[in-house]
Amino acid sequence: MPTTLADIKKKLDGRIGSHVMVIAQAGRKKTTERHGIIHETYPAVFVVDLDQAENSFERVSYSYTDILTKNIEVNFVEELEKEA
Repeated sequence: MPTTLADIKKKLDGRIGSHVMVIAQAGRKKTTERHGIIHETYPAVFVVDLDQAENSFERVSYSYTDILTKNIEVNFVEELEKEA
């Protein structure tokens, strides 16, 4: 996994349009799992268009810092399917 904010942004820049599963910390020992597609990257955040069958809202944004501090985990669906 990339170790700097610039590395994280660069990796996500190259994966726009990729299907992802985002696992986010939602409090003490709770996590939320969301599926979607990386829509856009910006200097401080990236936007994921969510699967409408699973979520009541269209998109969500996360900061690269969330990945670095392990508040969220981003898994690329193609890579998960290869491992299975």
